Amino acid sequence: MPHTASLEQNLFNHHLFNYVLRLGDSPLILAQRLCEWCGHAPELEIDLALANIGLDLLGQARHFLSYAATLDGTDAEKKESDEDRLAFGRDEREFRNLLLVEQPNGGFNDTLVRQFFIDAYHVLLHQALGQSRDTQLAAISNKSLKEVEYHLRFSRGWMIRLGDGTEQSHEKMQQSVNQLWRFTGELFHCDEVEQQLAEAGIAVDPRILHEPWKQIVTDTFTQATLEIPQETPYRQGGKQGRHTEHLGYILAEMQFLQRAYPDNNW
Repeated sequence: MPHTASLEQNLFNHHLFNYVLRLGDSPLILAQRLCEWCGHAPELEIDLALANIGLDLLGQARHFLSYAATLDGTDAEKKESDEDRLAFGRDEREFRNLLLVEQPNGGFNDTLVRQFFIDAYHVLLHQALGQSRDTQLAAISNKSLKEVEYHLRFSRGWMIRLGDGTEQSHEKMQQSVNQLWRFTGELFHCDEVEQQLAEAGIAVDPRILHEPWKQIVTDTFTQATLEIPQETPYRQGGKQGRHTEHLGYILAEMQFLQRAYPDNNW
């Protein structure tokens, strides 16, 4: 029995480590995407806003990955385990981010729709995760909530402005919605990792976030005169390490310096 209890505890710790990686990887990759807009946004105000949102997300990623590093018991010899090793030392299949956040920036319309979908999700996620029995997760989420609420105000405002704008802006926004909708189902897919941790009062069962998320989207789309696609969202696998072809290119750029000059002090 003690041996069985030990195995169960090890499995639980492994699930917790992977869950915290998921929470850190998605904002990390999205921050990298948003920083690609620096100097290229349609106007200075948007350029600054996207950069600030990216910095907020990077800060959230650092908190989650720093916590994940303390849970990483896969190799007792890795005394240097920290947020930097997790960000720059893992390969593509070891990342646990949502597929939505790794999608290309495209035009401002594509970036905006991607941002709105994830912002609405993040607000609900951090509201719920702020009640976690894991005090570290709860503290990070409560701190992050104010930031993601601002992110949602920004993206929602632009969704309405451009969706209900000119004929051209409306058409572009609807095209982006139709293109990215297939990735939204993964936000609410619950696997063994999340289910076990949710039953323990630590994680959030993403299925409970679906209806309130859909309500935010529906209300926003009504004001933006946009339509929710009839297609059922079907792309998933990022949380399990199965990514689209885009993530490899992101990591090649993001990790280049650390991999070319490992363990350097700048």
